[in-house]
Amino acid sequence: MDIKKIHPENFNYQLPKESIAQTPLEVRSNSKLLHYRNGSLAHHQFSFLPELIKTKSLIIFNDTKVIPARMIFHKATGARIEIFLLEPLAPTVIIEEIMSSKGSCTWICLIGNAKKWANDAVLSITVDQIQLTAKRISKDTVLFNWSSQKTWSELLLALGKVPLPPYISRAPSSADQNRYQTVYSTLEGAVAAPTAGLHFTKEVLDELGDKHQLDYLTLHVSAGTFQPIKTNAEEHHMHREQLRITRSNLIHLLENESVIAVGTTSLRSLESLYWYGVKLINGDPDFFIPKLYPYQNHKSLPDKKTALSAVLKYLDNRSISAVIGYTEIFIFPGYKFKIVNKMITNFHMPGTTLVMLIAAFCGPNWKKIYEEALKHDYRFLSYGDSSYLEPDLKKSFPQIIR
Repeated sequence: MDIKKIHPENFNYQLPKESIAQTPLEVRSNSKLLHYRNGSLAHHQFSFLPELIKTKSLIIFNDTKVIPARMIFHKATGARIEIFLLEPLAPTVIIEEIMSSKGSCTWICLIGNAKKWANDAVLSITVDQIQLTAKRISKDTVLFNWSSQKTWSELLLALGKVPLPPYISRAPSSADQNRYQTVYSTLEGAVAAPTAGLHFTKEVLDELGDKHQLDYLTLHVSAGTFQPIKTNAEEHHMHREQLRITRSNLIHLLENESVIAVGTTSLRSLESLYWYGVKLINGDPDFFIPKLYPYQNHKSLPDKKTALSAVLKYLDNRSISAVIGYTEIFIFPGYKFKIVNKMITNFHMPGTTLVMLIAAFCGPNWKKIYEEALKHDYRFLSYGDSSYLEPDLKKSFPQIIR
């Protein structure tokens, strides 16, 4: 495969501004659901999803919880500095652990109006008698200190803002604090919601749970999920994301053939898990999947059961219940899916890695799916409508090249 020939131009489509959902529906499960099955298309309401899943399946959700990752500071001159949290550095790199830290922590950040904030300069903000200082210690690294015994999680809740995507052209409201979370969100750490899960209600989950096995993993979504592709696949920078896989995840995957991923984040997590197994079998215990690792010239590849069993053995040998790793996995046409058979997902921004993933999953019909959704006035992107995709993954789709 010539990765240099995978170009973003082949994954564009015309998305009218009015098709981008600016607010969520009042009832989550009232969103539209486009069902794609082996070339055919049908329209439903999302609440009908349990009726569409005929085969007993393992349905995997991403239970990450969005943190208020945007903070606004002002210099004495009045200059506005925006700090957007990306990845923790100290006192720990484990996101769930740093959320309970007290007194100080260090993060890699995106900095808005960075030219107005010199290295070593300190900014300060006080809310509800809590003072937080931010010291820029390098181009993209910020040291935070605060004057109370509150945890970092509690502090962000008081000072931070909901990190709505850039294509939502309004300020966050109090309603977003609830609606930009899934009803099953648990572990804090994402700076963007796993939006495929925003349609689920307790009622839909209960109905699915009566017929299928539901399970939860954790991938803390990074801001890179919004990043458009400006170059070919080889040169495109993928943000790495932290992933937590449990022993029960592995056991359930080994017991089930039909696996449905709720969202691109769950799908990338599950496919990364297979490649973790490949690395372990090859004697490499580093739980990090570089973006192009699946496309390397591997001498031979194990089946799903062998790869997952290798990860399970790793956990059992160390008497641990979960592994925390990282992934940059980049899925585009030419990728062969190892674990996921079906997926539930929203409609994504043109020219992004997410559209590339859909093209890899559904083949050239990805454009037919998107055109059908636009034709029937589906709402797009984070607060938009949903799709349930059941392609024939046994078909071989050619890579899309210029």
